Amino acid sequence: MPTMLFAFVLMPFDQEFDDVYRLGIKEVATSLGVVAERVDEQSFSETILERIYRQIETADFIIADMTGRNPNVFYEVGYAHAKKKPVILITKDANDIPFDLKHHRHLIYGDKITGLREKLSAEIAWIKDEINRARTIPISISSRPLWGVLEMTPYRHSAEVYFQFDLHNKTDIRSPDLEAFYLHTGPGWAFKQGAVECPNTKSDLKNYSIRHFIQPSVPRLSPGAWSQVKLIGTKQVWNKYRGGEPLESYKLTGVALIDIATSEGNYTEELLLDVTVDESPF
Repeated sequence: MPTMLFAFVLMPFDQEFDDVYRLGIKEVATSLGVVAERVDEQSFSETILERIYRQIETADFIIADMTGRNPNVFYEVGYAHAKKKPVILITKDANDIPFDLKHHRHLIYGDKITGLREKLSAEIAWIKDEINRARTIPISISSRPLWGVLEMTPYRHSAEVYFQFDLHNKTDIRSPDLEAFYLHTGPGWAFKQGAVECPNTKSDLKNYSIRHFIQPSVPRLSPGAWSQVKLIGTKQVWNKYRGGEPLESYKLTGVALIDIATSEGNYTEELLLDVTVDESPF
């Protein structure tokens, strides 16, 4: 019998949310074969913050109610994203989802728990399929922390950012043939793979501007195999003729999408861009 998935629920500790939790989240999750729990209904000996960290790390996915912009919930969602956990964001009011989180999947349920039940049921069913698929597919993608330097002239400043992706096959079957490796980004980016410039074209995906073609490092991955792709990305961050004051450092943020096309379908992974570049990174 397969193990039930575990959803850890993040929300304010307030009676106002009790019906949302019990009727709108927990009952729906249980009906779909998912164990959903809040930290305040668990028994533990560590501090509550340590327990929350542990449960986020243990959970298969997270359900987070962002209503009211509770700072603890926001912090915990950030930790979950850093741990690359799938997160379902829900809220009564769309304005409680900050601009930099709106690209993540989120549900607006207003004042009706019945609406939340319907929407969340479909979302949990989808995320279950994605998790089960991820556990059987022979390709997983991870990225190393980004770092970069600032190239400065009197006329322009350009950020040079170093990307490194690891491809793993953690299953006991050989991966399908790797046909292409794409990186979808916002505007202004160009990439090199070694000394070779990566071709690019307009992205066909919503929320992205450019699709960069990356040469796969291997044609396929055997069981237990690992491969690595290294890239150097450049983006102009200041130009004398476009106005604005030059800075000594620049913070680049956003989201990119890694998309590996294979003979049996595509494998994708979001990459959160958060790097500060200056003249010397040391």
